[in-house]
Amino acid sequence: MLVMNDNFTLSVIIPVYNGERFIEKAIVSALQQLEVTEVVVVNDGSTDSTQEIIEKLQTQNPRIKIYHHKNSFNKGRSASRNLGIKKANEKYIAFLDADDFYLKNRFTNDVKIFKENKDADGVYNAVDFHFYRESTPLEKQKLTLNTLTQVINPEKLFEALISGKYGHFQIDGLTVKKEVFGEVGYFNESLIVAEDTELIFKMALKCILMPGILNNPVAKRGIHNDNVFNKRDLYDIYDLKLYESMYVWSSKNHFELKTIERFLERIWILQYRKRKKKYSYIFYWVQINLRAPRLLLSYLGIKYFPLVRLLKKKF
Repeated sequence: MLVMNDNFTLSVIIPVYNGERFIEKAIVSALQQLEVTEVVVVNDGSTDSTQEIIEKLQTQNPRIKIYHHKNSFNKGRSASRNLGIKKANEKYIAFLDADDFYLKNRFTNDVKIFKENKDADGVYNAVDFHFYRESTPLEKQKLTLNTLTQVINPEKLFEALISGKYGHFQIDGLTVKKEVFGEVGYFNESLIVAEDTELIFKMALKCILMPGILNNPVAKRGIHNDNVFNKRDLYDIYDLKLYESMYVWSSKNHFELKTIERFLERIWILQYRKRKKKYSYIFYWVQINLRAPRLLLSYLGIKYFPLVRLLKKKF
């Protein structure tokens, strides 16, 4: 549990790579929030006019801070958010992707919740979508409010999220204390996608995350032709890496076996879809458990041993 200071000072972290079409709207939407005391923009090696745009905005508002990776390399969203967290000076952190934007009074209710709940480590809210192009009928059906459909007790949040029964929330709707990253670590820089899901899982397991506004959006995600979440092939690879990472992390942090098992379930479902030969599953099992050796001696080591799973046909 992290102790709250009565002063609410907030850094908004915006990673951007070739975001000339959207970055000004994102930054302006953050600056319009009264609670925001600095906007940390990490230019992730952009080759378009992004740098000129953010420098111009900075001359108009000193709350904008601009950072780059060493030699202006492009290192990805996770590394850019991590750099932003380390450079942020304020007690609270919120995130905004460069093609997204906040709505009016984004943080008003968050401040109230933090003041009323001294032990709260974070607040999550609903996020909607904004189309920068024509939407398809399928998109209109699928891209509805990112939110939880009911109020969840913080102790039950992880199970609600991993089960998917009550929806999910998106990182633009999350506000946390900066100290949280000392508890759970930073974004996983080995994940090209799904890095935000991994961090949210960790926060749900180790922190007290409170529900904020769940029925109306506090921000909007930009929909355009270059959205990374449309790249299903990437998610096919990195969803598995996400659950592998969480399996190892939860083992090293000595969570209950029933929690660790939730990640094993997902790992084997995703592995079985690959339709490999039996010996490949065994080799994989050995590899992953070299990173979490204590679990080999638990009941999970037997229950999820590949040959046992194959015999039961229970993937």
